Amino acid sequence: MRMKKIGVITGGGDCGGLNAVIKGAALTANQKGVRAYVIPNGYAGVYNLVDMDRLVELTPSRVDEVNAALAGSEAGHSRVKVSKIKDDAKYDRIKQGLAKFDLDGLVISGGDDTSGVMVDLADHGIACVHAPKTMDMDLMPYSVGGDSTVERIRELCRDLMTTGRSHNRILVVEVFGRYAGHTAFRGGVAAGADACLIPEIAVDFGILWKHIKSRYFRRIVESDINAGTYMIVVAEGLKDASGRDLIDESIPLDPEGHPKLAGAGKYVRQELEKKMKGDPEVAAFMKAQHMYVPGVYEAPEIRHLVPEHLVRCGFTSAYDVKFGLEVGSGAVLCLLQGITGVTVTGIRCGNVQYMNTAEARKQRFVDMREVGLYEQLGFCFGREPAAYAPTFEEVSGAIPRIYE
Repeated sequence: MRMKKIGVITGGGDCGGLNAVIKGAALTANQKGVRAYVIPNGYAGVYNLVDMDRLVELTPSRVDEVNAALAGSEAGHSRVKVSKIKDDAKYDRIKQGLAKFDLDGLVISGGDDTSGVMVDLADHGIACVHAPKTMDMDLMPYSVGGDSTVERIRELCRDLMTTGRSHNRILVVEVFGRYAGHTAFRGGVAAGADACLIPEIAVDFGILWKHIKSRYFRRIVESDINAGTYMIVVAEGLKDASGRDLIDESIPLDPEGHPKLAGAGKYVRQELEKKMKGDPEVAAFMKAQHMYVPGVYEAPEIRHLVPEHLVRCGFTSAYDVKFGLEVGSGAVLCLLQGITGVTVTGIRCGNVQYMNTAEARKQRFVDMREVGLYEQLGFCFGREPAAYAPTFEEVSGAIPRIYE
């Protein structure tokens, strides 16, 4: 069947790169003589398509209005899992909506849950292709949003260091990432943080406290104005000392069935405050640096901050703009070739590359070999540094992407 009209959907959480996906898909469709339309508000829009009066067509003039460098999504979002909709006729309803607007296929951009729904729709006979998106960077292929989020974390942590140093504070910044520590790791390293605490590593707070004392105390002692700070970036999916997730049980599960992860930053602060309170060297240090004030200022202050959605908004990194345009374009090209139910991983050397979506959805965690390198460079991950023994390899031909 020749594709004449397609719908473009974004789902899950917003982030940088999605407008680039939309633009890449629309520009390619226009160039190939295919009409592209936005289906608003993710899978909620797909479900309610049959009741809509019109769709916005991504004509060349309308595509001009889509800023590929702006985060967020021109198509809108919702967190809806189609299989959980309480309607026995939901798939027929979706097909009726697609038929109403003569849509032959769908370009769907989203992360783990969104791609899972895409597989579900494909299994029910709907032609669709997945353009990978997640700021958590935990899908198997690189996905739009990751680099933009890391940049936002870097900028926020860098800026917070000025207030940290002004007050000699220890700062704990909790960032998104769920059960993978990519954003905390990459963002923390890029910001020059002192410690990165990630779900992949069980944190020993004794080791972390030892690292804080050696580095934070030294900075203040060596400063001619007794000024210093210490920065910790922690992933929201960090577990407590018993191995349990830190969950805000007062908040219901989201529409996709996920609990609200909350409290990692607060937990780290509280654990460090216990270490500080039980360490007699703290008061001695404060007195030696003429900072000690009885009953008022007897120990350094630890603050935790949760920037939350500030790390997923704003602008898209150059890498994500380019990658988003590529996977959006590649998704349309796959549809036109009859290649559906797959995840586009990029366009490289003229090849539109794709993979089985079930494989693409497998969770990818931080590589401990990378952690070993950064431990050698002085970053703390809340454990005794592992021995780092690199291997050496001469490469030739095409150089891998920076996120492979």
